[in-house]
Amino acid sequence: MTVRQEIEDKLRAAFNPREVVVVDDSASHAGHSGAPAAGQSHFNVMLRSSVFEGKNRVSRHRAVHTALGPELIGRIHALALDLDV
Repeated sequence: MTVRQEIEDKLRAAFNPREVVVVDDSASHAGHSGAPAAGQSHFNVMLRSSVFEGKNRVSRHRAVHTALGPELIGRIHALALDLDV
């Protein structure tokens, strides 16, 4: 399973989103400092879920990091989050 699919699966399970898009943007960062040669390290996530209602930006980001877990977060070099209700 790809890291992109792992991210999507965990987000679907945790947030029951009405919309989720996970894009592996690793190729755009190839050769940059800290970017592993194997890729699967830079991701853009757009997530829409009612779970975020009433939560501020920091709370939403923390919820996503918690859902992904430390093991998966540890394998990701960059994670851009676009989170809304």
